[in-house]
Amino acid sequence: MKSALGCVLSALVACVYASSLHAVRHSPPHALRQIPPQLAYNLLPRAACDNTNKSRHCWGNYSIDTNYYDETPDTGVTREYWLSVEEGSCAPDGYARQCQTVNGTVPGPTIIADWGDSLVIHVTNNLKSNGTAIHWHGLRQFGSNIYDGVPGITQCAIAIGQSMTYRFKVTQYGSSWYHSHFSLQYANGVFGGIVFNGPATSNYDEDLGHLFLSDWSHVDIFTRWFAARNGQPPALESGLINGTNKYDCSNSTTDPNCTGRGVKLTTVVEKGKKYRLRLVNAAVDGVFQFSIDKHKLKVIAADLVPIKPYSTSSLKITEGQRYDIIFHANQAVDNYWIRAGWLNACQPNEHPDSITSVLRYNASSTLDPTTTSDVTVSSDCLDEPLASLVPHVKIDVTNIQKSFDTYLNISKQVDYIHWTINTSSLVIDWANPTLKQVFNGESLFPTEYNVLAVNKTTTDNEWIVLVIQDQSNLNLEHPIHLHGHDFWILDQSTGTFDAATSPKNFKTKNPARRDVAALPGNGYLAIAFMPDNPGAWLCHCHIAWHASEGLSLEFLERGADIKADVSDSDLTQFNDICQTWSDSVGTQAFPQEDSGI
Repeated sequence: MKSALGCVLSALVACVYASSLHAVRHSPPHALRQIPPQLAYNLLPRAACDNTNKSRHCWGNYSIDTNYYDETPDTGVTREYWLSVEEGSCAPDGYARQCQTVNGTVPGPTIIADWGDSLVIHVTNNLKSNGTAIHWHGLRQFGSNIYDGVPGITQCAIAIGQSMTYRFKVTQYGSSWYHSHFSLQYANGVFGGIVFNGPATSNYDEDLGHLFLSDWSHVDIFTRWFAARNGQPPALESGLINGTNKYDCSNSTTDPNCTGRGVKLTTVVEKGKKYRLRLVNAAVDGVFQFSIDKHKLKVIAADLVPIKPYSTSSLKITEGQRYDIIFHANQAVDNYWIRAGWLNACQPNEHPDSITSVLRYNASSTLDPTTTSDVTVSSDCLDEPLASLVPHVKIDVTNIQKSFDTYLNISKQVDYIHWTINTSSLVIDWANPTLKQVFNGESLFPTEYNVLAVNKTTTDNEWIVLVIQDQSNLNLEHPIHLHGHDFWILDQSTGTFDAATSPKNFKTKNPARRDVAALPGNGYLAIAFMPDNPGAWLCHCHIAWHASEGLSLEFLERGADIKADVSDSDLTQFNDICQTWSDSVGTQAFPQEDSGI
């Protein structure tokens, strides 16, 4: 990463390789891609029902009506990628600093596959002073918990100079992202997009790919931890859309790092066409209310769950969430602002209104838009209304087998503020992950691992319910993310949960489902999931500061069945990664100063 413009342009080079079991090989491209890249990813006819701009519901012998929890195509195709976690200078908004990146860009290259493919992803740690691990956010990892990518839970950290190969089947379709789960590392730039091609609930002409919305620090994020850990999360200086923005250096004439060479992302459209966008909130701490001036948004997916389409003028996105939207380029030929819509009431940013990009109907135009927004700014930090998020494939919650009622609080300790669940704050050991303890036959886990055991008692569908009640009295919303599962949102409410009466208000008929949902400040969140995926699965707040402060628990799901999904080669690599990490920790400078995740 060499300059602001270089950082932006190099992010568009796909530094990936793909291969097939049928000996089809795609060489890495050598040309820069248009901003943003068009995602025409080899949607080949598969059977009687082709996926076209007039039939996005189709997918060969499958369709948008297929219950993807029970049935997955088998394409026989393996796609292979090489990712390098590294560091160097960058200036994504025109302010120079050191970044940690994937393949030298922010965001890193997009992982692209079809529903039913297999993925082989090689991750090499080329950092100078950190371990790493990559989590594939929102992926069920059905039968592949060992590759969920959480150091201290499903693996040891990858030591400097070492590589790990992740292998898993693509059992879902839609939009997601990958990111480091090693402490605060993703906030320094270690993240990228995931696109799994499949059917959709509405038609569109072209896929414009991801729009990553993020806040951005002008110094290494780990230096901000010292303020955040005392309960004072800092207001970051800037924000990015797809890893770029234009920071105003007019008042920083004496700061040599403020180069002023940042650029706004530009998206060019053709009047009359319909376009798909894949939105991701990759912020450290912040909620967005996304909009495009003068254009309506049709929402077709929440996280990796296709939903009944609905129309809105803006869309609230909490940390870790994704939405797939379609907009119609039906306005006058002009330039329009795309607004990330940072909600300063949720967490301050020094330049919230500057997190914008440009939509152009005329590619030759270089003018800034003059449009204004007619969006009413939200006064809360909560999700989109649950009534709007209706899953297309209907699944009801039945046969609740067990309910965990947990209580969220906060305590000030000597080292840092600790968020607690049932009085325990999560702290893991990168050298002693939960799965290592499972493989060693251990049944008692350290208290600070916050392990809740989950088992299946019958052959019928069963449901586990988790209720989190916020007792901190701070009135802060928390985006709760569960690994290894989509969850069904039974209730999301202010006030106090009453185990005797509140379940009567649970919505069990095809409730909204996703993998990140907001816990209302001073309220409670009740979610349900099926214990159908043996593994150690993290459940945590996706505000990076809070995760570092221990706001997490983990489900040990059907612990006796976990090892059955692990091959001899999987276990050999697992042990080798742990051994190289243990051998290196005494010689490398990365002391654990937070929860580890």
